[in-house]
Amino acid sequence: MGVSTQVFSLRSLTLAATVQSLLVIRFFADSFSRIFSLNAYLQIVTVIFFANYAFAALFWGLIYPKLLSPLRHLDGPRDFISIAHRCLIVSDRPPGDLFLDLSKKYPEREILNLSAFDHQVLVTKPRMLADLLVHKPYDFIKPPKLRGLLRHVLGDGLVMVEGDEHKFLRKNTMPAFSFRSIKNLYHMMWAKSVLMSSALEEALESGEGKDTKIVDLANWTGRVTLDIIGVAGMGREFNMLKKAEDPLLDIYEQLLEPTPEKLAFAMTSMMLGQSFVRLLPWKMNGLFKYLTTTLSDFCMPMLQEKKDAIISSKDDHFDVLSLLIKSGNFTDAQLRDQLLTFLAAGHETTSSALSWACYLLSKHPEYQDKLREEIREALPSEMEIDNSTDLAGLLEPLPYLNGIINETLRLYPTVPMTMRQAIRDSNLAGQVIPKGVTVVLSMWQMNRSPELWGPEAGEFRPERWITSGKPNSNGGANSNYEFLTFLHGPRSCIGQGFAKAEMRCLLASMIRAFSWELAMDEKDMLPRGAITIKPPNGLLLKLKSLRT
Repeated sequence: MGVSTQVFSLRSLTLAATVQSLLVIRFFADSFSRIFSLNAYLQIVTVIFFANYAFAALFWGLIYPKLLSPLRHLDGPRDFISIAHRCLIVSDRPPGDLFLDLSKKYPEREILNLSAFDHQVLVTKPRMLADLLVHKPYDFIKPPKLRGLLRHVLGDGLVMVEGDEHKFLRKNTMPAFSFRSIKNLYHMMWAKSVLMSSALEEALESGEGKDTKIVDLANWTGRVTLDIIGVAGMGREFNMLKKAEDPLLDIYEQLLEPTPEKLAFAMTSMMLGQSFVRLLPWKMNGLFKYLTTTLSDFCMPMLQEKKDAIISSKDDHFDVLSLLIKSGNFTDAQLRDQLLTFLAAGHETTSSALSWACYLLSKHPEYQDKLREEIREALPSEMEIDNSTDLAGLLEPLPYLNGIINETLRLYPTVPMTMRQAIRDSNLAGQVIPKGVTVVLSMWQMNRSPELWGPEAGEFRPERWITSGKPNSNGGANSNYEFLTFLHGPRSCIGQGFAKAEMRCLLASMIRAFSWELAMDEKDMLPRGAITIKPPNGLLLKLKSLRT
């Protein structure tokens, strides 16, 4: 497919048609005009261009997929608009269920052909994932059109870069996410978690929940996770929990709000590319440019402040940004991109995951009771928690706390789908993947597969993650590749340990302070989102304080 892609690309065909037109006009104009009854050079050029493009359409629409493609024997829907794009605008069910439907329709197939033009496949079973994620991860990159969209939000940071640049950046970032570094962050995370519980108490007494006892928890989870990543990522206090409004929080809320128009914008950008979408008279172009430009401009003063602090006052913070600055390996533009990545990926993912955990607990009050009992035994109310307290040692062994977190991450993977495009001819467990083909991986489908997780795969069962009264790391799955929320290999989520530590503290503090129930219609909780999935209408919970 690599050669075919080059020969029959729009650029190559346009060049070929231009050369053909010049040759015909120079040497064969009379013969050509007589045969095709043409009497003007413009008509000759038009016919030649049309013939080239028509043959390309015939080649890609019929000849290649039916006769030449190594993927022509694969089963699958072979849609003109792939399910990987259409899932963004599904509104009546979870988007990931479309992939579950496909795996049920083709139960024996581990790879399916999604595209009528043989350029997109879906891996539905774990066997091929070792090659895709671990053995050959740099054979496959994020598709350029997807990168063109995401880089405006995430910058060209660790999530976006590829190849040697990714290897270098991951190596230089890993120390900030080591076991020891994360353990040292527990007290800061716990302090922020307690602060959020106190802020919610105030909201019940004199704020949004004064009369109804109902709060939008999704708003508070976004605030607290930005506060935490502010300290851990750049040694900076945002104090989002104490502010009524904040421009940074507002930018992220507008960018990631899963409205129909924004999801349609994301789908169109992924299909046609940002360069094409920008030509359309669509007000979303202006809004998207304004928000992403404002976000990028917001980061530069923070970066300069941190550099000044390191130089002038011998800043001894060991936050991620300080480590990268002190390494001397990055330009200001590169540091800004890392900052964009840490701000977005470091707060939005955990914020959404915590919202889903509280939603699931609102549906299962029996697990609220079990978790509360477990937390009260590990952290009695009269216990003084100071810097000498080994919070990691107390929270990490708790079976229900970790079981509820892992089961939430299984059922609601914050990023439910990813794509990888082959940059060279490769193969997955023997299946040839030509250069240019995009491999789609649905974490939602794999995490909820009844074949892998049993007939109750879609049910909330934290006991999966508990063995003999202790946490286990696999949920009873036969392979690590059956749980894909954080992916695997060198492109796995570098912050997964950080995210789980954050959720332990936030959920433990929340369950000590409140019991809760859902205060909105269940149908309004369908997950939506272009990058991460979140409750599209917020998360309204009726809280009952346990401190009174």
